[in-house]
Amino acid sequence: MADLDWNLIKSFVAVAETGSLSGAARRLASSQPTIGRHIAELEATLDVALFRRGRRGYELTDGGAALLERGRGVSEQATAFSRLAFGTAETIAGTVRVAASEIVAAYVLPPMLARLGVEEPGIEVEIVASNLVENLLRRDADIAVRMVKPVQNELVARKVADLPLAVCAASAYLDRRGRPERAEDLLCHDLVGYDRSDDIIRGFAILGTIVDRHAFRIRTDNQIVAWEAVRAGNGIGFMQKSLVDRDPTVEPLLPALALPGLPMWLAMHRDVRTSPRIRRVADFLFSELKRYALTP
Repeated sequence: MADLDWNLIKSFVAVAETGSLSGAARRLASSQPTIGRHIAELEATLDVALFRRGRRGYELTDGGAALLERGRGVSEQATAFSRLAFGTAETIAGTVRVAASEIVAAYVLPPMLARLGVEEPGIEVEIVASNLVENLLRRDADIAVRMVKPVQNELVARKVADLPLAVCAASAYLDRRGRPERAEDLLCHDLVGYDRSDDIIRGFAILGTIVDRHAFRIRTDNQIVAWEAVRAGNGIGFMQKSLVDRDPTVEPLLPALALPGLPMWLAMHRDVRTSPRIRRVADFLFSELKRYALTP
């Protein structure tokens, strides 16, 4: 018992909080079989059934629930220890995990990371494509590209820029349906918008136009699907201007229409900011993302 592996406790906490082996594996960048072995080993060592396995996943038993808070404390201490050690590492080689929105992860980061690979061949990069705010406190990611300002005191964040947004559509769609000359003309067109998010609806309200989700012929909360729907000619959408400018099949529209900028932040945990490889990747991405945001 005195030699209990901290990794077993971290796996226990992750399964308890995510409700499944797969969710815990994603959080800890591990595999389901490994997490399953950790749980089995911890239960055998403690001689306590920690979970009930069922169709709804892993549910804590009374014994597991009694240990969860103490387990969280141990897990947080282990993570803090790891962060501190990781932050003092001196090598420039190794793995850096970067979290970013779907659009940034799919269309913006890959060419940047190709250039990084030429300059730093010893650095391996893991990309987490998610619009969720990644938990840097638990090392779900080493660096996060966020579209909101991080508020946790433990995080260090630099604002990259306010990304300009653009009204846009495929040239093929515009050749077929005509090009809008005024903002009110948009309502006479097919629109590509969000499904559950009301960001675009609120944007229309700021312009003095009230719409609901049925104003969008194509609705999706997946940014990649929305962009590809615009490129395929499904209608007019609202995208990052830098992305639009790089695609010859898509045209920006209504340049006089003032759209709010999309703030972009680069964040990391204070304990790892001294890691040479994380610092190197963070500085590189900051420079590249600023160029991406500000290049006309």
